[in-house]
Amino acid sequence: MAPSAIDPTIQDVIQPQKDTLDLPKETRTRLEKANIDLSNGYPYRPARPLYLQDAYSIRNAPWHHDDAGARAKVTDASKKSLLEAATKVEDLTAHIGTEVYGLQLKDLTGRQRDELALLIAERSVVFFRDQDLSPQQQKELGEHYGKIEVHVIPQVPGVEGVTVIWPALMATERAANFRNPGGASRWHTDLVHERQPAGITHLHNDVVPPVGGDTLWASGYAAYEKLSPGFRKIIDGKTAYYKSAHTYLDRDDPNAGPKHIERVHPIVRVHPATGWKSLFVNRAFTTRIVGLDKAESDVILNYLFDVYERNVDIQLRFKWTPRTSALWDNRITIHNASWDYEGGHPRHGTRVTSLAEEPYFKEDAPTRRQALGLDAEDELVATG
Repeated sequence: MAPSAIDPTIQDVIQPQKDTLDLPKETRTRLEKANIDLSNGYPYRPARPLYLQDAYSIRNAPWHHDDAGARAKVTDASKKSLLEAATKVEDLTAHIGTEVYGLQLKDLTGRQRDELALLIAERSVVFFRDQDLSPQQQKELGEHYGKIEVHVIPQVPGVEGVTVIWPALMATERAANFRNPGGASRWHTDLVHERQPAGITHLHNDVVPPVGGDTLWASGYAAYEKLSPGFRKIIDGKTAYYKSAHTYLDRDDPNAGPKHIERVHPIVRVHPATGWKSLFVNRAFTTRIVGLDKAESDVILNYLFDVYERNVDIQLRFKWTPRTSALWDNRITIHNASWDYEGGHPRHGTRVTSLAEEPYFKEDAPTRRQALGLDAEDELVATG
């Protein structure tokens, strides 16, 4: 059995229950090929803290993040080693999303991995189809991009940090239906409650529905650029509270009921590889702007959420095929999983999330359009 994700000195934990769902055939084949031990059931459920104080103590000390994309920017910003090895590289929309053909992620060199991180930083999400990829190889690639987040949700047995994304399993905990979809069917960004939140997430889906089950992403660079220069000045430098998905009891006040972990981060951040400003809010987990009354904060945040979610020209909707990998940067995106297949077909994947730097803001950082020389018309509209 895999080691627990929780510090062994923490005694107050919620013990997991064993799952009994049957694995999709394709998933079982992939796991058995990777020599995953399924004898104790699947997935492995780590114990999780009961108390808020213990949850805060996990990964609470800062560490240095050496950004792979920033390394590639210095070594070869043209990404020649990666792009020339591919048979085809295709942008899926003008602002977000690129698909790379002819490469296996497990075979990338260290330099190609760095250049892939830079491509993700520039295009927000990058896709690779027909991947022959074990959970162990997926984890190893994730470790190249940062500290692996070990989550309290189900994991692949024996491969700590490789989480299981299995809507049928999630439905056993929270029933889903057409009016209340299951899974991650809401716009969000992963792990914003961490002291050093998520950078690159890599989701590999081995089984997908024949129709439906698409995932949508939106560009934080472009969402910020949709704002007028005057409005940008209002939010630049502001910070907000970001909450966790899970709740815990306060050891000092257990009768107060479940509480979320909360961290304070800037609502506009700068990506270390591109140097571009990005809107860093999401409706699911950004709760209140620091220093404002709730009513004032709600007005601004709801407007920012709407800008992010309602501008279809800055979004991408991706149709999965079996054995496809998506790698996206949580620092500059929000995403949303469509549950339109309504649980009628199996869907299963494994996910690795690499934590990155503490979010930061730089007043003199450019927008993406400014850096690419695309903002002249925008400024005319704003001043005209």
